[in-house]
Amino acid sequence: MRLILLGPPGSGKGTQAQRLVERYGIVQLSTGEMLRAAVAACTPVGLQAKDIMAAGGLVPDEIVVSIIADRIELPDAKKGFVLDGFPRTVPQAEALDELLKHKHMKLDAVVELRVNESALVQRVETRAAQMRARGEEVRVDDTPEVLTKRLASYRAQTEPLIHYYSERRKLLTVDGMMTIEEVTREINRILHAIGAAESKSSGKAGTAKRAAAGTREATKKAAGRQVKPAAKAAKGRAPAKKAAKAARRAVKRASEAVRKGAKKAPRKAAKKLTKKRAKG
Repeated sequence: MRLILLGPPGSGKGTQAQRLVERYGIVQLSTGEMLRAAVAACTPVGLQAKDIMAAGGLVPDEIVVSIIADRIELPDAKKGFVLDGFPRTVPQAEALDELLKHKHMKLDAVVELRVNESALVQRVETRAAQMRARGEEVRVDDTPEVLTKRLASYRAQTEPLIHYYSERRKLLTVDGMMTIEEVTREINRILHAIGAAESKSSGKAGTAKRAAAGTREATKKAAGRQVKPAAKAAKGRAPAKKAAKAARRAVKRASEAVRKGAKKAPRKAAKKLTKKRAKG
């Protein structure tokens, strides 16, 4: 099972990704975690990313895709993966498609968690107010102002992916405003339907393959049945040819005999009549 989760900040992608990991035995791939792991492992790609990150720059798409390419080859990704936070742009999605095609892998689905942005901002405002009321410190990245900026960035960069994957018939939309449990059930229902459809398709393909094999075998047998008599006929063709030739010779001889006999008959009759007159 290879999946992508799409949705704006606060839509619950992280929670649902973790539940998919537990249910299907797949791995959650976060670009941030993969980058840090590659840097810690001192892989060639990780070292490139390390220098860029140290300089405060953004890691290029080709490096991120290379890290993903290495990661999905590890044993724990054998059953599949769920990508959370990647791709973020259409060029990244195109690069991912090329990677999967090169590795002969197929993306099963892209699950979009659709939410009401105004409701998300209201949630953050309520949560921040409750934390202040309890005397707790509000995280800098968990304020309505920061969320509003992140939502604007999502609309500009990531939202076009909805159209991109919809055109490729990979997009599945789930109402992210439902409860966590309801969202989980809906995602599982959709994925179960996809699995059932693929199994049915595979079954039909197998049946068609077996039918084709049966047709080839039947054709082979039928050809054999026709070839054997033909072979026998070919073997018996020489004697038959000789017999026909002999028959033609016999007919010719008979015809010649008839013609010769027809010529001799008048001469014999005339000779007999002359003899008779002489005696008289």
